[in-house]
Amino acid sequence: MKKYFAVLLGFIIIFSLPLTAFADIGPKPSVRITFNGINDSTIYQNGTVYYGTLLSEHKSTGPSSAWDGVAGHEEYDGFDKEIWHKFADYTDKDGYYFLQEIWDCTETHQLNWTYYPPSKFKILLYFPETDIYFMSDIYERYAFDSYYTVDIIGDMYAGQMLKAEQSYDFTWEIISLLARIAATILIEILIAVVFFYREKRTLKFIAIVNIITQIALNVGLNIINYNKGSMAFTFYFILFEIAVFAAEAVIYSVTLKKLSSKPAKPGKPAAYAFAANLASFAIGLWISHIVPGIF
Repeated sequence: MKKYFAVLLGFIIIFSLPLTAFADIGPKPSVRITFNGINDSTIYQNGTVYYGTLLSEHKSTGPSSAWDGVAGHEEYDGFDKEIWHKFADYTDKDGYYFLQEIWDCTETHQLNWTYYPPSKFKILLYFPETDIYFMSDIYERYAFDSYYTVDIIGDMYAGQMLKAEQSYDFTWEIISLLARIAATILIEILIAVVFFYREKRTLKFIAIVNIITQIALNVGLNIINYNKGSMAFTFYFILFEIAVFAAEAVIYSVTLKKLSSKPAKPGKPAAYAFAANLASFAIGLWISHIVPGIF
């Protein structure tokens, strides 16, 4: 039994490192915007350089904050200083703030704010070749991951406006859901091998259990994401993970000893369930920082 606790301790030590380094590493809400009509515009042809940001109702959100106007406090983050100052010097009629975050939208025609985007925002584009701004009305995050498609309305003589429409990307959410389920099953199978559950029928059973529990977990969390937002997601994420661990511990304790040809030590199935869920949970949080929006 001591070796199983040694394995568990090893996982705790290993996975506590990235969690300590990124103390706020869990899944975060996002705003993802796709711009239409730039290439088709009579003013802005293919390859026209343009930059975008979200102006915020508040002076800060997460690590992003407005410049205090003091020289030396600018947060360029390697961005072109002239472009940065074009956004910093922009005065919004409703008093919304530039939070020193800029995206080059020229190639992708997208602006993806995946780490603490503002709840209420305006979309601001700047075209350096013509020194012209495009501004939207006020919009809000409507889901944990909020998708918008934006069109240019008006022209350089009639006033430049951006019109955004909600365009929740169900296809991407399904892909990310399947990616999470597949990654979890792979991780838990690898942990099973570490715990010497290596017979084909045993691994098959573990995979089936994980498919069922992970589909239930992730579908439930996706529904909560869309309807309730980040605080509810975090609460239910922890609650559901505990429930999944408890269910798997009971199922494995009853079944694995029957499937395995070798006698199992008491507590081994529950120890495996704990280690497997701890590993998938910690790795999922780590990947959520590396690939935002999937985990």
